[in-house]
Amino acid sequence: MINERRVIELEQGWNFMQKGITKLKNLLEGVPEQQFSSEEYMLLYTTIYNMCTQKPPQDYSQQLYDRYRESFEGYINSKVLPALREKHEEFMLKELVKRWDNHKIMVRWLSRFFNYLDRYFIARRSLPALSEVGLMRFRDLVYEEMKVNVKDAVIALIDREREGEQIDRALLKNVLGIFVEIGMGNMDAYETDFEAFMLEDTASYYKRKASSWIQEDSCPDYMLKAEECLKRERERVGHYLHASSEQKLLEKVQHELLTQYETQLLEKEHSGCHTLLRDDKVDDLSRMYRLFCRILKGLDPVAAIFREHVTGEGTALVKQAEDAASNKKAERKDIVGVQEQAFVRKVIELHDKYLQYVSDCFLNHSLFHKALKEAFEVFCNKGVAGSTSAELLATFCDNLLKKGGSEKLSDEAIEDTLEKVVKLLAYISDKDLFAEFYRKKLARRLLFDKSANDDHERSILTKLKQQCGGQFTSKMEGMVTDLTLARENQINFEEYLSDNTQSNPGIDLTVTVLTTGFWPSYKSSDLALPAEMESLTLSLLSLLSQHIRLQCCCFSMLRIG
Repeated sequence: MINERRVIELEQGWNFMQKGITKLKNLLEGVPEQQFSSEEYMLLYTTIYNMCTQKPPQDYSQQLYDRYRESFEGYINSKVLPALREKHEEFMLKELVKRWDNHKIMVRWLSRFFNYLDRYFIARRSLPALSEVGLMRFRDLVYEEMKVNVKDAVIALIDREREGEQIDRALLKNVLGIFVEIGMGNMDAYETDFEAFMLEDTASYYKRKASSWIQEDSCPDYMLKAEECLKRERERVGHYLHASSEQKLLEKVQHELLTQYETQLLEKEHSGCHTLLRDDKVDDLSRMYRLFCRILKGLDPVAAIFREHVTGEGTALVKQAEDAASNKKAERKDIVGVQEQAFVRKVIELHDKYLQYVSDCFLNHSLFHKALKEAFEVFCNKGVAGSTSAELLATFCDNLLKKGGSEKLSDEAIEDTLEKVVKLLAYISDKDLFAEFYRKKLARRLLFDKSANDDHERSILTKLKQQCGGQFTSKMEGMVTDLTLARENQINFEEYLSDNTQSNPGIDLTVTVLTTGFWPSYKSSDLALPAEMESLTLSLLSLLSQHIRLQCCCFSMLRIG
């Protein structure tokens, strides 16, 4: 045992330390040795402590710091590098992981033995810490020599996995962990020595695949492969690549598989985007959206094809309606009543269908809402058989809302259809023309008691008001209000007559008072009544006028009160 009271000379103390270091190396190399006991550890630590606290020139702190570093260099050159140089590919990677793990153990233990240097000498001199010195020795001697071979071996394994082979993912995770740890706090080593090469290899790999697939596969099959590749690359990051690589890796794959071939893929004959829309391939369209939404402006051409397709479908409906009208010119009234109504119904169904596409396949992306709007604006403003779209919509609503209309629907279905009609109105350029047609038809329904349901009348006015503003529906709302007040006045007038039998003329008379500004203007004509009837009419109008004045007077008194 070393006597702590005596001065410990450098070589004497170092020989004792060498025994402990040799034992540690033997343990790392698998040579049978007993583990360090507490007593052994304390003796090694105390030896360093004593050699560093002796008075100069026997303070050997600097020499011990240097020999600490040299201990790693000797071990690496004698054991680690020879073991790595004789192995290749996967065997080299396994040896590297083993040597790195052993090295970290060696750093941990030697740092404990030399701990006093860390606490005082290194702190005063602003030198690298013991653990840092140990890692730097591995970096400078092992990593710098082996990094190219290691990188090549890792990339080769990744490519083999891409081709379907089973590889040791845990091994790759451990190897790539070395690239991260060797940076000692930054990602420079990982990014420069591995990631940049891996990304370049990834681009080359998928470039080769894409050039083959684009020739052999249909658009749906190609997209399935591309989606599967992206999924596997994400999994690859989860299994062994560093998380920071994910976005860069996916961008490489997307560029080679999708960006480079987007136009060719979307326009593939018999299987491109037009065909998928035509054949209602909603799953493939959803996949197309998922793939191209991640690419800058990747959805623009998809939306353009969607707009073109919807425009074509709508224009075809217009042509069908025109052809049907041409074939039945002699039956014009029947056409207006049936053919044009069927046309509007088909347009509504078309809108329902592609609005569902926008919602389900394209996840309500604004580009596709815009494309749908632009498509419907094209053909919704075309006339059919001389009737404007505004007139067709107004006539459709009239048929829906009047008694005896051809649309036999439940209340819920009517409400739903009215909602859809108002959505179509958004695409009509001349909404004021619709307002005029609708007001005239509403007037006929109200004046001739043809409205099937007052609630529906009010409901569509509310929807139109929300869509087009209060000014758009103000006159129509006034018409409905006029009729409501007229009914109330008629009921009150009849009650008045029943209470004043001497004033009852003995004939039925219904009077409807309308506000001039709300209603369409009608051509007036003089009416010659028989003297008896004229007299009764004047009497009844006088009574009604009195009744109305009485109501107004009562209302005013109530307000004053």
